[in-house]
Amino acid sequence: MANKSEKFVGIQISPFNVLDEGVIPMLDSFENRFGINTLLVGTLSWLGLKVGRSINWKFDGWPDHGVQAPDYELKGGSYIKEHAEFYKNTMVTNFQTKDDQLAGEDVLEKVIPEARKRGMKIYPEVMEPLFKYAGHGSANNVFIPNMPQMLEVDQFGRVGQEPCINNPGYRSWWHSIIEDYARNYDIDGIMWCNERRSPIDNILSGNAANCFCPHCRHEAIERGIDVERVREAFGKLFEVAQRARAGETFVDGALIEFMRVLYYYPEVMLWERYWVERNKDMDRELYGITKWCNSELEFGLNVWNRNHFNPLRKAQWPWAEMATWSDWVKPITYQHQSGGIYRNEMTNLHKSILRDIAPEEMTPIMYKFLGLKEAPWDQIFEKGLDPDTYVYGQCADAVRGVNGKVPVYMGIGVDAPRSAANQAVCTPDIVRRSVLATYNAGGKGVVYSPSYAAMKLENLDGGAQALKELGIFSND
Repeated sequence: MANKSEKFVGIQISPFNVLDEGVIPMLDSFENRFGINTLLVGTLSWLGLKVGRSINWKFDGWPDHGVQAPDYELKGGSYIKEHAEFYKNTMVTNFQTKDDQLAGEDVLEKVIPEARKRGMKIYPEVMEPLFKYAGHGSANNVFIPNMPQMLEVDQFGRVGQEPCINNPGYRSWWHSIIEDYARNYDIDGIMWCNERRSPIDNILSGNAANCFCPHCRHEAIERGIDVERVREAFGKLFEVAQRARAGETFVDGALIEFMRVLYYYPEVMLWERYWVERNKDMDRELYGITKWCNSELEFGLNVWNRNHFNPLRKAQWPWAEMATWSDWVKPITYQHQSGGIYRNEMTNLHKSILRDIAPEEMTPIMYKFLGLKEAPWDQIFEKGLDPDTYVYGQCADAVRGVNGKVPVYMGIGVDAPRSAANQAVCTPDIVRRSVLATYNAGGKGVVYSPSYAAMKLENLDGGAQALKELGIFSND
């Protein structure tokens, strides 16, 4: 039986949910119909999945609430009021949204008073990257002065599409954002999500390695890294990856050819570790700023599902380490969607280092490596992942990993975006079993994700049914 005093039943909402449905009726429904007591509010993004209306209506139709038409062009930005005094130490200013009907509004000011009347917890929800993120309903353009001066530079010297995490102006902007939230709002904490691809990750997915901007090069040189040798090394790795993706065969096979590059050019792994650790530093800095501003605020980590679908990322991001810079973790397990995520992940590997083995052959072996027990390769997209094995297994892994240092709140997929009509569909039973699996595996709560804007109420009813079975919720 779950402990009611530890209840954490969250839902991720967007500013457009507040606009379209009104705060009072929406929160009444959350509280009385679904047993929700925690709001994760999208406050800053240029991605429709985070701050807009449904982005997957073409495959799933419109949900049975809110505005049921794509009658706007998302401009994105910040959906709170401007507090200019907090942004004097950064080049990034003038980033409030220009979206029709929401410009000049403050979503937190609208939500907080009514949430507090109901005893609900509130966390601004922010995710990096913010721009031009495939599959997330990106805005067409980002109108932020000075942002082009902060973009990444790849191994070939080309300016990219995302800001560099080592750029002082970009980093100080995030510092300012977190301070702004912590000082100006009656919140319980902040939920932070970090979904950046590393240099090797980019290479294996067919892109160039990152980042070689002046700031990254300067800091690397200070650490004794030979940047030109690194660029030469990634040139070799990129060449092998592109040859493999083009279908070329190698004398000793693609995997051995990749390992050979790493043997003769260890600078690849040196740069990879440098980049990943600087990425983690961003998380650690934001945690520290939150605590300095208000030690009572919680800093929650919304953890990318690619961390448990990719062996490299799983090695790089251990739970025990993340527990040192968070107050709770939320593993993303969007079960019905995850068959597609896993297939995309493995497709990139099978086009590169695993190209000499068929996915059907490798899948049972990869499942062993990753601790998965799911459908075969040719069925996983249509079936999705089973809550009783996938959600339970990932929750149990996270609980063991954090070793009691922080609670685990599972990110339960409710109508997460699908990419094809034959992809597994969310159902009330999937949500119900996912919630039950969380608590049975030692999780302390759930967060319905990724956005209420796309969720069908009947599927949320499945979660409410599980909470009733657990003794956490009753609306009788």
